[in-house]
Amino acid sequence: MDGWEEISVSDVPYKYDSPPSSIEKRSASEHQKHKSSGPSRLNHHKDETWNGMNSTGIHSEVLITWYTGHDLLNPSCWENTDWAPTDGSMVAALTLHGWKNKPKCKKFIELCNGSKKCIFVRVVDTCAGCKAGSAHVDLTKAAFHELAPLDVGQLKVHMRLAHGSPDKWYKELWGPN
Repeated sequence: MDGWEEISVSDVPYKYDSPPSSIEKRSASEHQKHKSSGPSRLNHHKDETWNGMNSTGIHSEVLITWYTGHDLLNPSCWENTDWAPTDGSMVAALTLHGWKNKPKCKKFIELCNGSKKCIFVRVVDTCAGCKAGSAHVDLTKAAFHELAPLDVGQLKVHMRLAHGSPDKWYKELWGPN
């Protein structure tokens, strides 16, 4: 037993304005219109940085959860670094084994819960506790909270690859550049 319990989240209420298979490109200004409207202590950083980012392509459905504490230490995308994400970082850990075509380390992805709650996060780690072969994105508390309340625990959302880079870099949010 790996400590993870599988539960059905198929009755979680969320909808998308367009089918997940549609191809669309969202510019940074459109992303600003669709970002989470909830409170965030990170908005002062995020609002001034996303202009260099956009996302394209087909959405794929992924399961998101959140992680904290000692699991944030020693992110696997760097061999030697003194940086580790915090609960306030905007980063993700992905399934360690078996997810074909998963986003690569240090790349940004866009995650959307509906059409109005979208965020960009950077892949900085792998998730050894995530079910092998699953499309599972483990987020920091701050990133998860932008999409849903923490007490939701896990949720299926849409993911797309992001392109470009933030206009301004904040190591505390995304790790070393």
